[in-house]
Amino acid sequence: MPTISTNGIDLNYTDSGGAGRPVVLIHGWPLSGASWSEQVPALTDAGYRVVTYDRRGFGDSDKPGTGYDYDTFAADLGGVIEGLDLHDASLVGFSMGGGEVARYLGTVGDARVHSAVFAAAIPPYLLKTEDNPGGGLGEDDVKGMMEAASSDREGFLDGFTTNFFSAGGELKVTEEQRQDALALAAKAEDAALVACIEAFGTTDFRQDLATIKVPTLVIHGDSDGIVPFEVSGKRSADSVAGAEQALIADAPHGLNVSHAAVFNQHLLAFLEK
Repeated sequence: MPTISTNGIDLNYTDSGGAGRPVVLIHGWPLSGASWSEQVPALTDAGYRVVTYDRRGFGDSDKPGTGYDYDTFAADLGGVIEGLDLHDASLVGFSMGGGEVARYLGTVGDARVHSAVFAAAIPPYLLKTEDNPGGGLGEDDVKGMMEAASSDREGFLDGFTTNFFSAGGELKVTEEQRQDALALAAKAEDAALVACIEAFGTTDFRQDLATIKVPTLVIHGDSDGIVPFEVSGKRSADSVAGAEQALIADAPHGLNVSHAAVFNQHLLAFLEK
């Protein structure tokens, strides 16, 4: 796979499709760009140029000891966009990848951006604080996840991927698909795995969302047990003027796999506008 150098590291990326408008897919935790396997063919078949990349510390990208914060993640995204000279791009962020989309638009701006998609994404702010009582995680929850991922990585990820793809106590993908996700997570570096929990669990994106002026879609599962719609997607849609919402029935967090067909329908319909 090709790599692109940015911020002193090399990021593994794929660049698929023809001369159509670029769509940049930013993956969730603890996966890699390969987690978009259900979306890339649908998007390229529709004529889009599709770019995926592995976040620093994950997949086949470099795994430095530092830089696991959203200012750095957004700078890495900017390095991909500028390095490939992308213009009029649609940015699609899944789960923690939605943080990159928000922070990039909030700090770099939208000069190269056509539209934004937040898919089961973590913004606006997951941490419960005095001025954010609607957050979904307490400080002890974040610390507990970090400790569990450190002390029993294999067991923690096994349980996490089960919840990731489950709704109403039922696994919504095949066991093979869940194992595929575990295989992607296996490439994550230990320090990156843990540091990203703190990053997505404690970063405030409210001001970033307030700056967004490009067309925006929020797509979420109504049975997401990892990042509940009421905590994240609904609040993000309310924070971005004119944002569209697509709430998928009986869909878990990993809805781009479990409900790939309907997910792709909503995504393509939005991108065509």
